[in-house]
Amino acid sequence: MKTKLSFSSYFVVGVMLFALFFGAGNLIFPAQLGQNAGTNIWPAVIGFLITGVGLPLLGILAMGFSGSRNLQELATRVNPVYAIFFTSLLYLTIGPFFAAPRTGTVAYEVGIAPFVGEGFQQGGLLLFTLLFFAVTLWFSLNPAKLVDNIGKILAPGIVILLGILLFMVITRPMGAIQSPQEAYNEGAFIQGFLEGYNTMDALASLVFGIIVINAIRAMGISSNRGILHATAKSGLVAIALLGVIYVGIAYLGATSTEAFGIFTTGGPVLSSAASYYFGTLGSILLAVVIILACLTTSIGLTTACAEYFHTLFPKFSYKMFVVLFATLTFVIANFGLANIITYSVPVLMFLYPLAIVLMLLTFLSPLFNHSRVVYVSATVVTFIISIFDGLKSLCDSLGIDYFGWMTPIVSFYERALPMYNQGLGWLLPALAVIVITGAMIRIQRLSTANA
Repeated sequence: MKTKLSFSSYFVVGVMLFALFFGAGNLIFPAQLGQNAGTNIWPAVIGFLITGVGLPLLGILAMGFSGSRNLQELATRVNPVYAIFFTSLLYLTIGPFFAAPRTGTVAYEVGIAPFVGEGFQQGGLLLFTLLFFAVTLWFSLNPAKLVDNIGKILAPGIVILLGILLFMVITRPMGAIQSPQEAYNEGAFIQGFLEGYNTMDALASLVFGIIVINAIRAMGISSNRGILHATAKSGLVAIALLGVIYVGIAYLGATSTEAFGIFTTGGPVLSSAASYYFGTLGSILLAVVIILACLTTSIGLTTACAEYFHTLFPKFSYKMFVVLFATLTFVIANFGLANIITYSVPVLMFLYPLAIVLMLLTFLSPLFNHSRVVYVSATVVTFIISIFDGLKSLCDSLGIDYFGWMTPIVSFYERALPMYNQGLGWLLPALAVIVITGAMIRIQRLSTANA
């Protein structure tokens, strides 16, 4: 039985994990952050790295530490019904509702939109996504090694292409970094922290974690300690690659505003930069690589969601779920990238705190003897705060006033909860409940043992 792997093995698993994480959001959100943060780029990037890089590593480690076979089994520690609700919502978020449609719209905005006339953009998006998700449907119905192999080739290809582009940005910046936009004037760190939610990588890590753990087991590591150690080292390889790319793309975004102005989304930032440095050939090369990368991500998300819901509802076939999700993804993609991002924020403001608290509980669980009381208490407190964060974001997205019944609750939260207006009002109450209920459980166990 092996207890540790060679560096090359850690590196191979780390690159595999990087390829799993690296998708549409990893390109567009750092670019958008760089444009908006301007001269406040560094505090914004640090905040972004915590949620965009740190939390995904925490999620991977939580799955390794827990010993659970999947996310639903881990969430059952709270409650079996809650586990189905939470896992289903997470799969729908990283699947047909937001992340999967985003693969098609990012591929279009970066790869195709620059070559399409202004008046035909909506029609171009419709035709492109029809073809894009038809290919997704075909490969998802006929899963093959081809997709995995394309992904393995593309991940290094994207890194090399982005490396060349970022080298040009550092040696020959497109322009001077401009003043920050309003949201980044004050509290750039918190804004970057919340912007990192949009990558959805921390949510995906709770699903991908088991893939990494199985790969490590296949290499001969079987002890929980060995798996956790190998997961940590492999995870560090993946997040180091992600972190370097995030910082580089954010800097690219920050230096692009003088030349191109502020874009609505991060997609055109990359295509404009490729065209600026390498002309039409650079734009075409970037387009091909990103379209293929987004396609492999789309296929992976569609198959993962279909497999999960088929296990949940075995009466419905895997193929039926693939058709359903591919169709739904195509429809949502045609609302456009800006709308998908706007409407994903309320769901992420609700879902992320629950995911973070589940990760924290997983690590702290041995201290309170895995008591369900602690899991339930912390999750309930987080839920009743984050649900209002989600509703607030929804009202802001729609440009409407808060619902009447919400106003007194939101006002109370604003007065009573530290960091509530920064979107982190759930954090201290959740930690306080974990400490108090955990201490009560330990005291009860000690008194029972001494009786």
